Formats: sequence, C-alpha cells, structure tokens
Amino acid sequence: MSFKQFNLDSRLQANIKRAGYNMPTPIQTRAIPAALAGRDIIGTAQTGTGKTAAFVLPILNKLIAAPHKQTGTLIVTPTRELAEQIHQTVRSLAVGTGLRSATVYGGVGTNPQIQALRKGVEIIVACPGRLLDMIAQGHARLDRVSTLVIDEADRMFDMGFLPDVRRIIKAVPEQRQTMLFSATFPKEVEQLANQSLKQPQRISVDLIRPANTVSHALYPVAPHLKRSLVLALLKQTDTNSVLIFTRTKHRASRLQRQLMQKGYRVTSLHGNRSQSQRQEALKGFKSGRFQIMVATDIAARGLDVDRISHVINFDMPDTADAYIHRIGRTGRAKRTGEAYTFVTPDDNDMIRTLEKIMGNRIERRTIEDFDYKAPAPPRTVPVNPHPAATRKPKQAPSASGHRTFNHRPRKQYAKSSGKSMKHA
Repeated sequence: MSFKQFNLDSRLQANIKRAGYNMPTPIQTRAIPAALAGRDIIGTAQTGTGKTAAFVLPILNKLIAAPHKQTGTLIVTPTRELAEQIHQTVRSLAVGTGLRSATVYGGVGTNPQIQALRKGVEIIVACPGRLLDMIAQGHARLDRVSTLVIDEADRMFDMGFLPDVRRIIKAVPEQRQTMLFSATFPKEVEQLANQSLKQPQRISVDLIRPANTVSHALYPVAPHLKRSLVLALLKQTDTNSVLIFTRTKHRASRLQRQLMQKGYRVTSLHGNRSQSQRQEALKGFKSGRFQIMVATDIAARGLDVDRISHVINFDMPDTADAYIHRIGRTGRAKRTGEAYTFVTPDDNDMIRTLEKIMGNRIERRTIEDFDYKAPAPPRTVPVNPHPAATRKPKQAPSASGHRTFNHRPRKQYAKSSGKSMKHA
C-alpha cells in the first residue's frame, strides 16, 4: 500500500515523499480515509506509529480548497513539546500549499503568538490554558473552525485540563468534524468523547502494548548504586542517542551534572527549564550535538526523535501507561531499539503488571564486574560553622518551677518576639 491510494493533493504527495514516509502505518491506513470522508474519529494507537500525520494530512487536504487566513482547524494538546512537534509536522507537510499554522502555549511571551494570529493562520496548535486566555482577550477567533482535534486526551485528564477542554469545545461551532486521540480511556475521557463526537468511528491499533520493535531488560540494583550502574551501562552501550528518564526534575539535573563530569555530551529536559532552554535541548539532541538527554516524563510524549537507540529508566515509572510512552521514544518508525529499566524490590508490583501486558517474562540482566554489594555511603551531618549562633539560650527555673529564657520574664519575651506564647 502507498499514500497514493488516498487521492491527496499532489503537493501533499510530494511533501510526503520529501519527509521520507514510504508506506502508511496501520493507524494512517485506517484514519486517513475516515477523516477525508468527514467522519468523527476516536483513535487509539501506541506512540511512534504515525498518529500525527494520520490527522494532519486529511486536515491539510481539506484546507487547501478553503479560504486562507481563516482559522479552520484547531488542534488541542496538553504540552508545549507536543504542540511544537505537531506544528513542525504541519509545516513540513504543508510546504507549497500556502497554509500556515501557529502555536499557542504558556511559558513564553504572548506577543509573537498574538502577532501570528493577527496575520491569519489556517491551523492553531494550542495548549488549553493559553488558548482560553487568547479567546478571552479577543486574539483567537474560533467561529470558523470546522475541524477540532483533541490529542492525548488521557494526558489532558491527568494534568487537570478536561474542564478547560470542555470550555474550548463550547467556543467552536457545533457543526464540525472532531477527532479525539487517547492512549487510554478513563471514564472521564469516555464521557468527553460521548458529549463531543457524533457517531464516531473507533480506530484502535496495538492498544496499550509496547512497540514490538523494542527489546526490554531489567537491571536489579540497590537505589544508592543507580548512578554507578548507569555509568557502567553507558560504557558498554552505543551512546550516540540515549534518553534517560528520572522520576523528578531535581534528580534529572543532578544526573546531568554527574554525566557531564564524566565527559559525556549531555542535556536535560524537565519542568525547571525555560521554553528556550527546552527547545535548545531538543534541537541539540536531535542534531546529535548531545549524546544523552536526561528527562522527566515531560519527554515521554511529544518527543519526536527518530533515531533514539536506547531508553534507560533510571527510575521505574508509576504506571504501565507511562512505561509504554517512555520506551516508545525508541524503536520508532519500524526501527529497533532497546529499553533498560533499573529496578528495586519496591518495583515488583509494576514488573508483574508489565509482564502481564507483554505476555512474557522480561529478561533480568547484570553487568559483569559491577560491585552490586557496595555499601551505601555514610550519611554526612552538615557542620555548623557558627555553633554559638544557634545555641539555645540558657534557661533558669522560676519560682513556680517553670523555666524562663535567660533573665526575661515569659510575658516580656513573648511581647518582644511579636508572637503569642502559644507560637513563641
């Protein structure tokens, strides 16, 4: 099968070839015809299967015949990274069509976004909060929207965005085509779909199973040895493109510094970094300037880097869904990849869940000559350089048997401290 079967505009066909798409993926094969026919769609597909192009191509084909400089399509997504990924896909597939898109999300200045909207765009790719601000201020007009895409709906729910999404749905015309994509369907997302879509066609491809192009391995290790183990693992791993996930942004920053000290070209992606820093990190990682990216789950979805060879879970994620999205960063576009996960006894329940989903036992591995019995370093107590400054004032017993501070009566001390005795 080829993309020619969809009878897309010749300019889109040329852009598809230029982008390196050879054959449509299963989600594209099923979603593109339904979208071209104007059907509402509920789509579920694992990450890395070409879902973005599955809705972008029909949208572009439809907009080519529509008047320009009017917003005909709104794509709502939960994160800045995913918004930028979709925006870049739109730009690459829309070359030569005259169609334009703009991103609208928080964490950056509003003026460039306002100017882009004023010039007129056919497609807005937006995160909910900033979009609602733009609507309230009159900068975003949605009265001509004929296609609405709600992407990563389950992630919207996890991040508390569903009330905002419902407000956005009320702001677009009732007569529209709606496409909703979600990896999982908690009842809140099901309710949103039932309320927002009309006779939708359900398309499910490889639901909640990891990509079969990825091999998995578990590395049992004590928590205090994780840093040593990741260094040992990197020594025997092709480090051209490795993504390491940590549970917290502080741990990500700390691990980045430690790897830099060992001579690795490494960057990080997490919530403490500004938008410009995130974009620079992604650009450097995609280009190969950085061998390694250390990230939190902010990069588990929306990170579109084709040639990531290895994903290392420094910390086991909290849910099976998060694991699937993390390791989905490798093995993309039918390439092979490897996923390594450091596990402790606390992770046994999650291991059983993952093995149930995969239908087989995940291989356990150890590294030869690694000292798995090394003791944890002793806890160091910070030395107080000014012990006298923190010494408690001497107390003397009063006539009633209670102790007072130095020579001050209790009431006087409470008054001078500005607090009642209850809080002194």
